[in-house]
Amino acid sequence: MVYFKNEEILIRDLEPRDAQILTDEENAQGWHQTIEKYETRLRDQAEKQAATLVAEYCGNVAGYINVYYKCKYGPFAEKGYPVIVDFGVLIKYRRRGIGSKLMDVAEQIAAEYSDTVCLSVGLHSGYGSAQRMYVKRGYLPDGSGAWYGRSPCPEYAECRNDDDLVWHFSKKLR
Repeated sequence: MVYFKNEEILIRDLEPRDAQILTDEENAQGWHQTIEKYETRLRDQAEKQAATLVAEYCGNVAGYINVYYKCKYGPFAEKGYPVIVDFGVLIKYRRRGIGSKLMDVAEQIAAEYSDTVCLSVGLHSGYGSAQRMYVKRGYLPDGSGAWYGRSPCPEYAECRNDDDLVWHFSKKLR
């Protein structure tokens, strides 16, 4: 399914052929990715648990985003909110509006299921541009503080600043 198309950007469902392209491109830029991540997303899409989207820029796979229809972890678990998971734009395609368009489409899909959407974002500097984008788009932290994996970090606890150290955010869509 095609969700958006203009002269440069196309947003469509993730297809099996995209999995290897994204894996190779992410590894080429040093992100240490495995194809299993995309195979899982494709399976979840086939099982109607999520919308898994890919962005093309001038015909080249450039980014991806996933909207799971029900958040199953973190402070929003069991509230019935959709959750945006695993959002990325390949470095060579950034600053072209691809990420914003992926977020626009993801939020439109989420709005079909709830008036609120949630997401989590890593705390290290590698997530800096995503952190800024989410705030500019109106996402607010939930107030539960930092989480590591699927548990809140206790006050003054030592933790590792890796991809599992996150803040949870939500946004009212309507």
